Amino acid sequence: MKKYNILNNSLGWFCFVVAAVTYLMTLEPTASFWDCPEFILQGFKLEVGHPPGNPIFMLTARFFANFAMGDVTKVALMVNAMSGLLSAGTILLLFWTITHLVKKLIVPDNAETVPVAKMLVIFGSGICGALMYAWSDTFWFSAVEGEVYAFSSFCTALVFWLILKWENRADRPDSDKYLILIAYVIGISIAVHLLNLLCIPAIVLVIYFKRAKNANAKGAILALLISFAIVAFTLYGLVPGLISVAQDFELFCVNTLHMPFNTGVIIYGALTTVCFIWTIYNLYNSSRVNPTIIKISFALSVLLSGILFIGASGIIGVLLFIGLCIYLFTAKGKFKLSVRMLSLITLSIMVMFVGYSSYALLLVRSSAHTPMNQNAPDNVFTLASYLNREQYGDRPLIYGPTIGIEQGYDEKGNAYITGVDSRMWMQQGNSFVMKTQKGADQYAREVKETPGAPDRYHNMGPKETPVTVPGLNMLFPRMYEAAKASDYNNWVGASADKPMNTNEVEVIIAEDEFGDPMEDYSRYVNKATFGENLKYLLNYQLNHMYWRYFLWNFAGRQNDIQGNGEPTHGNWISGIPALDNARLGDQSLLPDELGKDNPGHNVFFMIPLMMGLFGLFWQAAAGKRGIEQFWVVFFLFFMTGIAIVLYLNQTPGQPRERDYAFAGSFYAYAIWVGMGVAAIWRFIYAFAKKNKKAPNATDPAEETQEQKTFSLVGAIVAAVIGILVPLQVVSQTWDDHDRSGRYTARDFGMNYLNSLDENAIIFTYGDNDTFPLWYAQEVEGVRTDVKVANLSYLTTDWYIDQLRRQSYNAPGIDVMAKPTDYAYDARQAFFFPENASTDFVDATKALKAAYSNADNQFPYPFVTVPANAEAAVKSGRIKAGEEPSDIQIALPYSSPRGVAINSVMVLDILNTSAKNDWNRPVYFATTVPTENYIGLDPYFSQTGLAYEVVPVYHEDAAGVNTEKMYRNITERWRWGGLDKVTKKGQVYLDETVRRMLSSNRGAIFDLARCLGVEAYNAKINPASVIYGNLPDSVEVVAQLTDAEQAKVDKYVSDRVKKIQTLLKLQQDKLPEVAMDYTFIEYDQLCEIYDLLYEITGDKQYQEKCLSLLETELNRFGKFMQYYESLPAPLYNSLSSQDLMIVSYYPYLIRQYYKYSGMDQKKTENLLRSLEKKYKFSLNLQ
Repeated sequence: MKKYNILNNSLGWFCFVVAAVTYLMTLEPTASFWDCPEFILQGFKLEVGHPPGNPIFMLTARFFANFAMGDVTKVALMVNAMSGLLSAGTILLLFWTITHLVKKLIVPDNAETVPVAKMLVIFGSGICGALMYAWSDTFWFSAVEGEVYAFSSFCTALVFWLILKWENRADRPDSDKYLILIAYVIGISIAVHLLNLLCIPAIVLVIYFKRAKNANAKGAILALLISFAIVAFTLYGLVPGLISVAQDFELFCVNTLHMPFNTGVIIYGALTTVCFIWTIYNLYNSSRVNPTIIKISFALSVLLSGILFIGASGIIGVLLFIGLCIYLFTAKGKFKLSVRMLSLITLSIMVMFVGYSSYALLLVRSSAHTPMNQNAPDNVFTLASYLNREQYGDRPLIYGPTIGIEQGYDEKGNAYITGVDSRMWMQQGNSFVMKTQKGADQYAREVKETPGAPDRYHNMGPKETPVTVPGLNMLFPRMYEAAKASDYNNWVGASADKPMNTNEVEVIIAEDEFGDPMEDYSRYVNKATFGENLKYLLNYQLNHMYWRYFLWNFAGRQNDIQGNGEPTHGNWISGIPALDNARLGDQSLLPDELGKDNPGHNVFFMIPLMMGLFGLFWQAAAGKRGIEQFWVVFFLFFMTGIAIVLYLNQTPGQPRERDYAFAGSFYAYAIWVGMGVAAIWRFIYAFAKKNKKAPNATDPAEETQEQKTFSLVGAIVAAVIGILVPLQVVSQTWDDHDRSGRYTARDFGMNYLNSLDENAIIFTYGDNDTFPLWYAQEVEGVRTDVKVANLSYLTTDWYIDQLRRQSYNAPGIDVMAKPTDYAYDARQAFFFPENASTDFVDATKALKAAYSNADNQFPYPFVTVPANAEAAVKSGRIKAGEEPSDIQIALPYSSPRGVAINSVMVLDILNTSAKNDWNRPVYFATTVPTENYIGLDPYFSQTGLAYEVVPVYHEDAAGVNTEKMYRNITERWRWGGLDKVTKKGQVYLDETVRRMLSSNRGAIFDLARCLGVEAYNAKINPASVIYGNLPDSVEVVAQLTDAEQAKVDKYVSDRVKKIQTLLKLQQDKLPEVAMDYTFIEYDQLCEIYDLLYEITGDKQYQEKCLSLLETELNRFGKFMQYYESLPAPLYNSLSSQDLMIVSYYPYLIRQYYKYSGMDQKKTENLLRSLEKKYKFSLNLQ
């Protein structure tokens, strides 16, 4: 076996090198969009990211960041390289896993050598499965960015490989060390991502099949039940239970013994560690220690670990502890745990405890008030909420409310669907409040009104969970969120006109003060049936959100555009026309940018899928050992795939594709893909015997020379096929996974910051307009004078506190609100009283009244922020000569009955800045949704990728500060590496990058259009340049002097030159060869060229405008041709984006008619040629 082992090790490392080179060549050189900038900066600075945190990832990323050697621009590259190397390690372990499993099936356990043919089969299987997975779509995506999923995949691969190592050594006295190491890796992996826990059923099955003398289905089922119990005790016991026990210690030490914060945690950690050491000492000296002492120490260790405390109530933990003690002191014979088993359990829990205890890092770093300190988990009470991901809400799994729907009709008679609120209400005096179920008391750090006040935890009362209307509850609800009613309806194949076949039920939605149902508040609602819930599970959660991703990796992918069920975006394809056309329409007519020219268009012809099926069936048919292996791999596949689908219970309309969550499942299938090589070998071997039953050639001594020849030929053919499969895959996937040369997330994030004046405050909203800005500030030190305030977080007390602290060069934000005004999240919203004033009052008065109101009322919804005009000019908020105005705001309903606290804080921050002589310019990122503007948009002045709030009213839309914006774009913006692109595909831009690129292009085009409007207005009203903005009542001399005319000409010429500079800049820095223009960008460009034509009279601009329109009409003519070819069901499933193109096309024709000087004949000729070329008809009436 020495030769085999050398080759096995060498080829495994060869796969590692191939994967590592692949990933290092295609790494994103800086941060990418979504969570990656946050993960990189939290690793670099050891700051606290979003729940549930990942301290082990942080520490590892910090280690890799050191290799940047002080160059902060290389920190992201080093963290991304960490993901690449860990992913390569996953491929190494996958190779060894496959070779182990295949060898077990074709080589006898007692064999001393492995024949060449079988070595080819074993290693061919390993190379095929490992490299196919290395170059697969989902895994490669996570391997080249600083995210937790590469690390999580490595942990999954490691524990699965370790259990196979244990299987080979299970009969040795020291074999338990592998099981203890597995427990430690699981403990460590919890501090990376919880997905690793899902390997436990497969691990337990390996142990059962190895240990059981007569393994059978009954025993396997029992083993699975035990494994599910282990998962439950770990996920719902150890993970929250450890924190729960620590909370008890902490509360006693701080509130009773008056010790400082976190003293109880330290005592708990020390006591638990001592107890584990005591137990281990007793077990290792069991011959000299009283058995009662051993049992007591063991029981105490289990108790202190928290693993018994399942659920919010401590009663379950106490009962389980009593049960454990009874078992330990009464069990006899074969039911009694041996010392070895007690040692194994103790050490396993202890090392998991040690791994999980890495979350103490978050307590330490949060207490240091790092600039990014999400949820501020600086004590075990907030840490518990953080780990439980409470900010993301809850969802029913086994039992709970399903969706109730109501059909309505708008003013035009069109049907629509709304969801019924499933919450129960309870009468309280003359009003109603939401009925809740009371849970355990919640604690938070008490806000200190004086610096010397003692540390203490404030009891915020019991945790309250909304009670749902009983009539809407059911088993296994899949559709449950009222706001998604229309989407649910669509996914079960219904429409607004013909909604889902619901079951009408009468429900009572309110109770009186005594808890009795109020018959007057009954209503009839259409409750989704159990069958409809299952249909949604099959159509959306399984088919769309799992099997589609699965087939991306093993069959093929249509394009890289996020799909929501339409035939044009993000579907799986096979590359076989008969299959694809039947599902998605004629793919030969699909526009190239959605098909063959899209980098995400990957065609595998279902070869990896078929290889996996071959391997799956071959393994299952390979005798008793084969079927045992099959169930092990199957449960790895199921638990990391379909089980996650059932657990997540996802709602429709996810903000991004979620395939990364199922990488473990695809890892398991890759094992079967590799085994496909062995299946082909066995098929060729049998076929070569002229369909005679081939002998079971597991013993080389039984093979004839002829059989050996057949075996070798079959092995060579199978191995070659096994090598060709991943090569075919990588030929398709390289272009859409090569992120080298792409700096877009970093640079576009910097463009937000570089659109701002000094000491600015900018409000952002989502991941992609927040995390890149934080990365730029925290890692690369760019614009650290700016305070970035995320509106989604501004609803919480911890975030308001953080904004008030200085971070780097940015002073803390001044607000009127005191910590006691918003502490303990007591004011999530302010309610407008029925008699609220309709007069505009000073914002300071309104805020004082709101903060002092004990009933959380906001008495003055109409507020005024004084202009403070002199200070506004002096501080640069407005230019001299601009007409200032007070900022008047009618606060919108941003919560059901009033205004959310984040809107109030925006008002407070703006008002305080104005009172302080506009010392802090206030901005909104252009990507913030309009409903978050709180009515400020008439006072917006665009300066780049941000709107500055200024005391100047703009009548129609947000203004543009052309001077600031031009300087920012031309002198301060960066281009993400796109300025170096000279040919298509040179730098891969995924859908998110393309969307952000459009934001940058759009800003340039907005500025160019505004400059054009200024120049055009100057030509038709030159007095505006000479005299400035004058009231209509003022008469202006029509005849200008030569000097005045020269001034106007210079003004117009300046604007035209700036427009030309911007258009050239856009063409050079964000070229069309890097990304095609969107139809909105085409429209913007045409408008700009038409303005230039109107201003200068230069025909070249008109010709350029018409040329752009012809290009656009030809481009989208291909879309119209494809849409016309679709059968009715597919056409009706087109996305809003597709339908926008359908409605936009006639608009383009009309624009062509307009810009051609109303040349009807020319327009009609163009339309007829387009209809003939693309085989569609268009009625412009």
